[in-house]
Amino acid sequence: MRNVNAYHAPLHPLDTEKQTFGCRHTNPDICAKHHMRKVCAYARADKKCLAPPVSWPKQFQKLKLEEGTTKKHSQEKL
Repeated sequence: MRNVNAYHAPLHPLDTEKQTFGCRHTNPDICAKHHMRKVCAYARADKKCLAPPVSWPKQFQKLKLEEGTTKKHSQEKL
Protein backbone atom coordinates (compact mmCIF):
# COMPACT_ATOMS: atom_id res chain seq x y z
CA MET A 1 0.00 0.00 0.00
CA ARG A 2 1.73 3.17 -1.20
CA ASN A 3 1.22 6.38 0.76
CA VAL A 4 3.08 8.78 -1.54
CA ASN A 5 1.74 12.11 -0.23
CA ALA A 6 1.95 11.34 3.50
CA TYR A 7 5.58 12.45 3.90
CA HIS A 8 4.86 15.89 2.45
CA ALA A 9 1.39 16.43 3.94
CA PRO A 10 0.92 19.44 6.24
CA LEU A 11 1.74 18.90 9.89
CA HIS A 12 -0.88 17.56 12.27
CA PRO A 13 -1.03 19.15 15.77
CA LEU A 14 0.18 15.83 17.25
CA ASP A 15 3.24 15.57 14.98
CA THR A 16 6.64 16.03 16.61
CA GLU A 17 10.20 15.31 15.53
CA LYS A 18 9.99 11.90 17.24
CA GLN A 19 6.46 10.77 16.41
CA THR A 20 3.76 11.40 13.85
CA PHE A 21 0.00 11.25 13.84
CA GLY A 22 -0.68 8.61 11.23
CA CYS A 23 1.96 6.99 9.10
CA ARG A 24 4.42 9.23 7.23
CA HIS A 25 6.19 6.39 5.40
CA THR A 26 5.71 6.50 1.62
CA ASN A 27 5.61 2.70 1.52
CA PRO A 28 4.45 1.46 4.94
CA ASP A 29 4.48 -2.19 3.86
CA ILE A 30 8.28 -2.27 3.90
CA CYS A 31 8.61 -0.47 7.24
CA ALA A 32 10.36 -2.71 9.79
CA LYS A 33 7.82 -1.63 12.42
CA HIS A 34 4.72 -2.08 10.23
CA HIS A 35 1.74 -3.18 12.34
CA MET A 36 3.78 -3.55 15.55
CA ARG A 37 1.19 -3.07 18.30
CA LYS A 38 2.95 -0.48 20.45
CA VAL A 39 4.79 1.36 17.67
CA CYS A 40 2.85 1.54 14.40
CA ALA A 41 0.08 4.07 13.68
CA TYR A 42 -1.91 1.33 11.92
CA ALA A 43 -1.92 -0.83 15.08
CA ARG A 44 -2.28 1.81 17.79
CA ALA A 45 -5.67 3.14 18.90
CA ASP A 46 -4.31 6.70 19.08
CA LYS A 47 -2.97 6.47 15.48
CA LYS A 48 0.53 7.68 16.49
CA CYS A 49 3.62 6.32 14.77
CA LEU A 50 6.52 6.05 17.20
CA ALA A 51 8.96 5.01 14.46
CA PRO A 52 8.71 7.58 11.66
CA PRO A 53 11.22 7.57 8.79
CA VAL A 54 14.83 8.35 9.74
CA SER A 55 14.57 11.52 7.66
CA TRP A 56 11.43 12.66 9.52
CA PRO A 57 13.10 15.16 11.95
CA LYS A 58 14.50 17.13 9.00
CA GLN A 59 11.18 16.94 7.12
CA PHE A 60 9.33 18.00 10.28
CA GLN A 61 11.47 21.14 10.54
CA LYS A 62 10.94 21.87 6.84
CA LEU A 63 7.14 21.50 7.15
CA LYS A 64 7.14 23.57 10.32
CA LEU A 65 9.00 26.36 8.54
CA GLU A 66 6.63 26.19 5.56
CA GLU A 67 3.65 26.29 7.92
CA GLY A 68 5.05 29.40 9.62
CA THR A 69 5.63 31.07 6.25
CA THR A 70 2.08 30.26 5.15
CA LYS A 71 0.61 31.70 8.36
CA LYS A 72 2.72 34.85 7.97
CA HIS A 73 1.49 35.37 4.40
CA SER A 74 -2.13 34.79 5.48
CA GLN A 75 -1.83 37.40 8.23
CA GLU A 76 -0.28 39.93 5.84
CA LYS A 77 -3.31 39.65 3.55
CA LEU A 78 -5.64 40.62 6.38
